[in-house]
Amino acid sequence: MNTTYIANSTRYDGMKYRYCGHSGVLLPELSLGFWHNFGEVTPEEQSRAIVRAAFDAGITHFDLANNYGPQPGAAESRLGKFLHDDFAAHRDELFISTKAAYDMWEGPYGSWASRKHLIASLNQSLRRLQVDYVDLFYCHRYDPRTPLEETLQTLVDIVRSGKALYVGLSRWPLEASRTGYEYLRQHDVPCLIYQGRLNLFDRAPLEEGVMSAAYEAGAGFISFSPLAQGLLTDRYLNGIPADSRIAHDPRFLKADALTPEVLSRIRKLNDLAAQRGEALATMALSWILHHKEVTSVIIGASSPEQLQRNLACLKSPAFSEEELQKIQDYLKI
Repeated sequence: MNTTYIANSTRYDGMKYRYCGHSGVLLPELSLGFWHNFGEVTPEEQSRAIVRAAFDAGITHFDLANNYGPQPGAAESRLGKFLHDDFAAHRDELFISTKAAYDMWEGPYGSWASRKHLIASLNQSLRRLQVDYVDLFYCHRYDPRTPLEETLQTLVDIVRSGKALYVGLSRWPLEASRTGYEYLRQHDVPCLIYQGRLNLFDRAPLEEGVMSAAYEAGAGFISFSPLAQGLLTDRYLNGIPADSRIAHDPRFLKADALTPEVLSRIRKLNDLAAQRGEALATMALSWILHHKEVTSVIIGASSPEQLQRNLACLKSPAFSEEELQKIQDYLKI
């Protein structure tokens, strides 16, 4: 394996890895998300091919949650099978993350961020994944009803128990995350990373100070939904295709999201990407990686071929000031 050391990053063969905050952890610039395409509705061999292709490309970070499916738990169970069948000799080359706090099972303990839920859910995740520990465990959302100290102390205790090597926060509001960073630091279990939705159409973590707060606290930042559920691709340039996510699975992306204003932005951004010699999706991923606070971007893939297309962003040219200004102008339309 060829290794090249770069400021704040390292390149192994074709994949570039960035240091995660003030830790020694290196994460690939692209991580594989298991939110879609790894549940019971996707053929097992299709999922297996995606995971193998990702690992072969240098994607060592697999991002899961307890309720990813469908059904809840299915994605973890599927990866657990792959870890057993295909990756048993490669566990130490993988960085596996999972989460808890969203609805997982019925009853009073199946959701939110109490000590009871977080520990019970993690134990279930470990069984499904067929591992003794996860590399990273997130509190998936802020719980306004559970005392922050209870949630944060649970994260501390989970690391001390050896069931997770690191902990992270996902989708927490700014002030709660700042409290979390300080509490975890004082208890010698610093927050490794913050996970938030960041893409060209949803820049809230950037504009509201969430990314800068994580950066100042020494935590990394990892983006999910970088292509806005497919809007930031060439899929919708001419309307809604019959085989698109909006058409056949509108749970997370509805037709009314494709307004005339949004379509105009997509087309202008697509034109700019073409001028750069790349696809819109490639430019959208590159724009996220352009920010110094970002450690990695979580991509989804429905096939190895789609995964390979996303990898093109690793070779994107740097943005000029003119291009960045055009992007800003287009997003105001």
